[in-house]
Amino acid sequence: MDRVVEVLAMEEYRLLLTFSNGEIRIFDVKPYLNDKFWAPLSKVEEFQQVKVAGGSVEWPLGMDFCPDEIYQKSMPIGRRLSASGF
Repeated sequence: MDRVVEVLAMEEYRLLLTFSNGEIRIFDVKPYLNDKFWAPLSKVEEFQQVKVAGGSVEWPLGMDFCPDEIYQKSMPIGRRLSASGF
């Protein structure tokens, strides 16, 4: 399974993810925010602290997603070009 190599927090509690295979995908965190565990991320300041960790993403408060889940539940939007442009 391909792993996250870059992450960017976007508006509406979405993550822009780049995977090791070059795929760019969007993952919507909003459906998780109703759960008590994920609720602290509803503060934009907390949500924006996301970083890549272990092939997935995590936040300083200890929340993270399984790498397989974040790939399977994200929506593909394109591919990153290689350094050679192909």
